[in-house]
Amino acid sequence: MQILTIVGARPQFIKAAPVSRALRARHNEYLVHTGQHYDDNMSRLFFDELGIPTPDVNLEIGSGPHAEQTGKMMIALEKLILAQKPACVMVYGDTNSTIAGSMAASKVGVPVVHVEAGLRSFNRTMPEEINRIMTDKISNVLLCPTVTAVQHLQNEGITAGVYLTGDVMYDAALHFGELAEQKQSVLERLGLQPKSYLLATCHRPQNTDDKETLTGIIDAFIKSGKKIVFPVHPRTRAFLDKYDLQEKIKNSSTLELIYPVGYLEMIQLEKHAAKILTDSGGVQKEAYFYQVPCITMRPETEWVETIADGWNVLVGSDQAKILQAIAAFAPYHPQSSHYGDGKSSEKIAQILDEHFNEK
Repeated sequence: MQILTIVGARPQFIKAAPVSRALRARHNEYLVHTGQHYDDNMSRLFFDELGIPTPDVNLEIGSGPHAEQTGKMMIALEKLILAQKPACVMVYGDTNSTIAGSMAASKVGVPVVHVEAGLRSFNRTMPEEINRIMTDKISNVLLCPTVTAVQHLQNEGITAGVYLTGDVMYDAALHFGELAEQKQSVLERLGLQPKSYLLATCHRPQNTDDKETLTGIIDAFIKSGKKIVFPVHPRTRAFLDKYDLQEKIKNSSTLELIYPVGYLEMIQLEKHAAKILTDSGGVQKEAYFYQVPCITMRPETEWVETIADGWNVLVGSDQAKILQAIAAFAPYHPQSSHYGDGKSSEKIAQILDEHFNEK
């Protein structure tokens, strides 16, 4: 069976890696990179180091306003889908590449397979939430990472083609977690001892684009008195410059800004942090998988299981709540098996065999 997989950002390649291994043991996969995110780290070395299949084609769409970017993707993807004639098109998550791929496929009558179906933040100001909802509405096979995701779809009247698979990101975290330990330690390079520091990431517009909000977050980091390592996203660094926050940071003896690190180095920093502060959905889950307490600087999360188990706490951008969590938050409940057994990719390959009657 020919499967055309569409991804557009580095996190999607990470998630697709274990699924691609499972699919390619049974089927032919044609991997498409839309070029939605241009990342200097996505060189040949990135794919070789992580053992990730190199894209068969890079559409090099690039950045732009949502409608423009999505439209360009749909035009290019429709031509590609018609030329390749796949049995199905597989999309991941909630990016513009996801909605563009699902719409292009559905309009030419090719079944859509959605990995990470059923996630909801219930915040429709997030473009990602719109992409999720629309993709789920037109997908033929909906692969849900959690029971909660299945329930969300049921609440919306979607039951046909819905499967509970577990989370492919857990598969990836287990595989790449082992691989990261084999690499030279970024902790040594930065002079860090395990569990002696907190790790922070912050890139969402709701936290970076408003001066008062970003200043409050930086003030909380500094006032905590804790060693905080902060790999700074390029757009976040631009706002730190715009709001004249760099001098304040330089005068701090505990807040250390570093340039973004590679994926395996980021895993090392996550695994050995005492706590993690983030507004990233992926980092929240990696913190949970690596059993590191997580402080989420958002008012909501799609990954409610991490909250229910007591390993994640929502603080938004409230300075007092951030400081309180840094000082006192600790897990208070054992972790559960919400995200599967690390074999979700194999389950997905089997589901596709059965769904499309391939033996």
